[in-house]
Amino acid sequence: MKRSEINQLMKQAVEFFDKMGVSLPPFGYWSKADWEGKGGEYREIVANKLGWDITDFGQGEFLKQGLLLFTLRNGSVDGNGYGKPYAEKLLIVEEEQVTPFHFHWHKMEDIINRGGGNLLIRLYNSNPEGDLDQTDVAVRIDGHSYKVPAGTIIKLTPGESITLTPGMYHKFWGEKGKGTVLVGEVSKVNDDERDNRFLEPVGRFPEIEEDVSPSHLLVTDYTRFIPWAIET
Repeated sequence: MKRSEINQLMKQAVEFFDKMGVSLPPFGYWSKADWEGKGGEYREIVANKLGWDITDFGQGEFLKQGLLLFTLRNGSVDGNGYGKPYAEKLLIVEEEQVTPFHFHWHKMEDIINRGGGNLLIRLYNSNPEGDLDQTDVAVRIDGHSYKVPAGTIIKLTPGESITLTPGMYHKFWGEKGKGTVLVGEVSKVNDDERDNRFLEPVGRFPEIEEDVSPSHLLVTDYTRFIPWAIET
């Protein structure tokens, strides 16, 4: 992805958050210069990868297959002293913009439609080989527990949420014609480097063409652009 594209996506995201009445923590608005003026007292942000995260899953077509996330809080599976056993994210999902099939080995999460359009989620169990299983899937939506056939698409309207358990394959996108979706995620500690299992190989973090300077830093930028973060 080009840095100019990432900058534009962040600008649009801030405008959408504002429209939805959502404010980011202060570091969400910091520039590269702001980061350089900080120090080790902000090490938790870097160590636990809080902040902006944008991916096209290595496909080069962000609006077709991609996702914008902002990690508000997170712990660490390595126990780095910050002590949080939970995580929270905001996601922006566009109409028909796919996040491909994946599951988490350890993380349980609630996916919440916070407003905007409708979120569609297709579900499968995984088998011991890590492929799609054809058994019925146990679904929990806002206290309602039931089973659905493998491959069922669940629609979450604003205010609804679903619990996704370890090993449950899920793929999601915004329903066509219903608008951009503001999604919340509340979960156990998030570990994108070791806890994701995608059905098809993808690139989780984008390779960036630096055609302009970054307006805000991605979580993958911290150790590239912030001198004090390299030692974190």
